[in-house]
Amino acid sequence: MRKYLPTLSELIDRLSITQLKEVFISDHKEEYSEEIKEILHDIDLILQEKDVVVDAKFIRAIVVLSQMNLHIWHNESNYRKGIKEGNSLELTHGLNGIRNTAKNKIQDSMEGRKDYKIDCLAAEFKDWEISWNE
Repeated sequence: MRKYLPTLSELIDRLSITQLKEVFISDHKEEYSEEIKEILHDIDLILQEKDVVVDAKFIRAIVVLSQMNLHIWHNESNYRKGIKEGNSLELTHGLNGIRNTAKNKIQDSMEGRKDYKIDCLAAEFKDWEISWNE
């Protein structure tokens, strides 16, 4: 029996990233589709086993997580293409901190393991701050 399984938030994060791959890397669409099916299966098991409450805050955390993953994808993709304007490593690091916060909010629904590496955004990226409305 495994002792360190992916958390619900890690599976949702992986689902978001794999969904991006299915769309943007169409040469491997079938493989990503199969991975999505497996991730969905495991998410369903966790939701049933842990009796997770899916409320508006839970859904918002998923939306924020997916939005950050998409922007990180575009930022890194453009940077690799040599498009430096508007694409910076500092922004990606800041968005990754928001991503980790969203994952922690998902984990709050079941008191699960969290990631405590949450960097703050640099002053020039304050528009990206999320109003979590706690």
